[in-house]
Amino acid sequence: MHQSNGQELSFIETFDAAEKEILTDESVAFLTELVVRFTEKRNGLLKERAVWQEKIDGGMLPDFLPETKAIREGDWTIRGIPDDLLDRRVEITGPVDRKMIINALNANVKVFMADFEDSLAPEWHKVVDGQINLRDAVNGTIGFTGENGKEYKLNPNPAVLICRVRGLHLPEKHVLWKNAAIPGALFDFALYFHHNYQRLLKKGSGPYFYLPKLQSYQEAAWWNDVFCYTEDRYGLPRGTIKATILIETLPAVFQMNEILHALKDHIVALNCGRWDYIFSYIKTLKNHADRVLPDRQVVTMNKPFLNAYSRLLIKTCHRRKAMAMGGMAAFIPSKDAKLNEEVLKKIRADKLLETGNGHDGTWIAHPGLADTAMEVFNKALGTRQNQLDVLREQDAPITVKELLEPCEGERTEAGMRTNLRIAVQYIEAWISGNGCVPIYNLMEDAATAEISRASIWQWLHHGKSLNNGKKVTKELFDAFLKEELLVVRQELGDERFDSGRFDEAAKLLAKITTADGLIDFLTLPGYDYLA
Repeated sequence: MHQSNGQELSFIETFDAAEKEILTDESVAFLTELVVRFTEKRNGLLKERAVWQEKIDGGMLPDFLPETKAIREGDWTIRGIPDDLLDRRVEITGPVDRKMIINALNANVKVFMADFEDSLAPEWHKVVDGQINLRDAVNGTIGFTGENGKEYKLNPNPAVLICRVRGLHLPEKHVLWKNAAIPGALFDFALYFHHNYQRLLKKGSGPYFYLPKLQSYQEAAWWNDVFCYTEDRYGLPRGTIKATILIETLPAVFQMNEILHALKDHIVALNCGRWDYIFSYIKTLKNHADRVLPDRQVVTMNKPFLNAYSRLLIKTCHRRKAMAMGGMAAFIPSKDAKLNEEVLKKIRADKLLETGNGHDGTWIAHPGLADTAMEVFNKALGTRQNQLDVLREQDAPITVKELLEPCEGERTEAGMRTNLRIAVQYIEAWISGNGCVPIYNLMEDAATAEISRASIWQWLHHGKSLNNGKKVTKELFDAFLKEELLVVRQELGDERFDSGRFDEAAKLLAKITTADGLIDFLTLPGYDYLA
């Protein structure tokens, strides 16, 4: 138990010696202050999400906010961007395990986003180990020896480190305040900041964060309050903490100016979190039968509603002197030369679309794609560090209609079956403690799995038919799931299948896909399965 302001946190777990180095009296005192000061407001913001969603479910469509018109039309810019964040042409993302951190920081990239969110299944020891690993990376002492005796250590000039904390909706169930789980976001933020800010500033970098899943400028303002409180508590100048916000929810795309404004002392960029954005499009418009998406495989960035989102993000950011980051290439290299050529071709096309639109950088999920992505951005940037000079002032205003444009494409049996195989394999991995899994030459994380299961829920909910005439019903879902589990068994082999948690994963998938209401995030019921 740790005392602070007459309040205390209780920890469900006992700490081993290494964990005690992270969960020190000082860091826990800081975490406690944040929890006591900011949790109730966060709970209120989550309630506001639900109230807004009810209106959308009732037939209203998202729109730009009339009450913030002055912010959208005003002539203001963000405070500024630190030198080591001016060139972010290629960023790699991945979970916070030791070997992965070293490989990512050593890759041919400018930035590594270390992820406590969509690519991490938040088992207690994994979350705390992740903090230990990042502290060692910041200190330059991180090393790792593989089972084969291979040693991994940091190169002299590693990528810039940015930490992605959990979304506002995710709890940290191993730490309680007032008998309720504390926000995972505050746990991740407090520990990373407390242990690393001095060393990072000394190195000419700083405490940099990626903030996921925001839905409104009020949520951005909440983070701004957390940052300001932290800077004041540690005696740091305003604007020391820097954040990049992922625009990966449909409501947030209508509030990008407002989000930049609410965080203008601390924000440096917005990012097109495209996979979560597609999921959010389904989730937000779930009751709107005219906006049901086709097969996941055909919902690509050249679809009108996604291209409009990318262009609006760039135009908004650059007008405010913030950077506009592109999205994730989820492909991973293949050992098959012909297949690998196809993968690199797709990466190249995707990144050309981004540089052409004016993005300042992009995301990859695997070091093997760094050279291809880098080559496209190097060519587009020339001698520039970024594309902040691309203002897109000639663009016609992007309308609500464009951002909500229904997406053309077929719903196929093959697409539905693929979604089932991906979702069940991802959920099985996640509940087994692995949040980032290569499946069918794609790096799947929670966002891509969310699209797979939400898409089927939507087809089922609206009684849609597949292009071969079969109507999507609960019975069809059950039959397909049974058949696709056999395919997964065949692909993985009996030993892997029987030693895994596929039955539990299939039950959880069935529960969340055939429920009357669409479960907000699969990671919430999934968290019950984790230690």
